Amino acid sequence: MTFTLDPRLAADTHQICDLALCRALLMNDARYPWLILVPRRADLTEIIDLARADRAALIEEIARASEAVRALPGVDKINVGALGNIVRQLHVHVVGRTVGDAAWPGPVWGAGVVRRYEPAAAAALVEGFRRALMREGRCGDDGSGECEGFADFVLNAPLEPEDLPVRRPARIIGESST
Repeated sequence: MTFTLDPRLAADTHQICDLALCRALLMNDARYPWLILVPRRADLTEIIDLARADRAALIEEIARASEAVRALPGVDKINVGALGNIVRQLHVHVVGRTVGDAAWPGPVWGAGVVRRYEPAAAAALVEGFRRALMREGRCGDDGSGECEGFADFVLNAPLEPEDLPVRRPARIIGESST
């Protein structure tokens, strides 16, 4: 059998690139920087269904995706999860969270109304993530976890501020105003 992306994942995402194991996708929800990694293997539902070498490759690709998401301004926390309760095809969510975001501190699933990317914003983020994930430039190779140039690429892209998935709230309740 050959790999086929679940139609629900295809409908809700923008394709970024194919890594050694996974297809990397950008979730079409501009409220969060949200990547999805789908191992390009047929008929998988659980991480334990992967061969040992593929499990090792998956964790490295999760780390690479996490580094790229963390490079965006305002990301305070990375959430990683493989639920599969609705879409059974094995896929891993890598979501950048900001303290005080629309779903904080709860999960992003089912919280609020999805805000789709404008086409130019999606294209800029896809290109930025593609460059970071394909390691065009340095991305965590020195152990820093930083993706050199990625945040600058995204911040200098022709985007409106509301197109960026992460924005720092003006003030968070309980945060000092001084």
